[in-house]
Amino acid sequence: MTDTDRVLLVRLYKGKRSNMGRRRPPKGRNVSGILLLDKPAGLTSNEALQKVKRLYRARKAGHTGSLDPLASGLLPICFGEATKVSGFLLDADKHYVVRCRLGERTTTGDAEGEVVERRPVEGVTPAAIEQALAGFRGPIEQTPPMYSAVKHEGQRLYKLARQGVEVERKPRTVVIHELVLRALEDDEMELEVRCTKGTYVRTLVEDIGEALGVGAHVVALRRLGVGPYGSEGMVGLDELKALAEQGFDALDARLLPIESALTQWPQVTLTPDAAFYLRQGQAVLVPHAPTSGWVRLYQGDNGSRFIGMGQVLDDGRVAPKRLMVSA
Repeated sequence: MTDTDRVLLVRLYKGKRSNMGRRRPPKGRNVSGILLLDKPAGLTSNEALQKVKRLYRARKAGHTGSLDPLASGLLPICFGEATKVSGFLLDADKHYVVRCRLGERTTTGDAEGEVVERRPVEGVTPAAIEQALAGFRGPIEQTPPMYSAVKHEGQRLYKLARQGVEVERKPRTVVIHELVLRALEDDEMELEVRCTKGTYVRTLVEDIGEALGVGAHVVALRRLGVGPYGSEGMVGLDELKALAEQGFDALDARLLPIESALTQWPQVTLTPDAAFYLRQGQAVLVPHAPTSGWVRLYQGDNGSRFIGMGQVLDDGRVAPKRLMVSA
């Protein structure tokens, strides 16, 4: 090794040491709130999320439950501190409108799969459909389809399905709160569905088709509601792109406050002293607080500032569960 090589190595070593311990500043804006995205058909939920995240130049963002590429409609996007409530939206009830084709079964349960069976649909009447639908309202057992994101021994089922592998799946209990026939024309019917989390609408449609004796698959699916959110206030990608040209203020104006995801919980207002101890991780006693369950926590005389989520303990005190960093 030459003297020049030694000098270069020493400089390189010193340069690496001088950079050790330095953290790169996080990329993106520190923006928080919830966007009600109207996801277009043809995109995966993650593709839609990444497009929105880039438009907002957000540091942190996540969606609240996947929609199939075939599906469109409501996909709440949580930015920044709002990601702390995303799990509650994942667990929330959902509202769909689904268009189905009768007389055909496909490999995937929707129009993206290959038709594997055809049956005549003559004789399928609104009365017959209503009789079939009655058997699917309330708690039902569903077996997750092979074309789903459920994992089996660490692998997604849809990946196994694409390899031609089928594995045993355990049935799950879901609840169909509402199941209504909206239209029937020739071999297509349109249904409105309100259901609990984890409901596979494709599987529901297939099972209804079997109950009718003709088979069925999903042609189009649109989500209209997630928990407290409905279709009002949804914004599409094209509109977001137009807002982005006006600047971040125009984009941020479409964000809903974090606490809007938790309107089903009672509000608890804390004094500044109580809020201080709560931030230290201590449970506090709040006069006239609910006796159980999750609560929304606010600070201020009029409860003007949302500071996070808490849970009422058995002894009546309110314990912090997830607090906002900016609170």
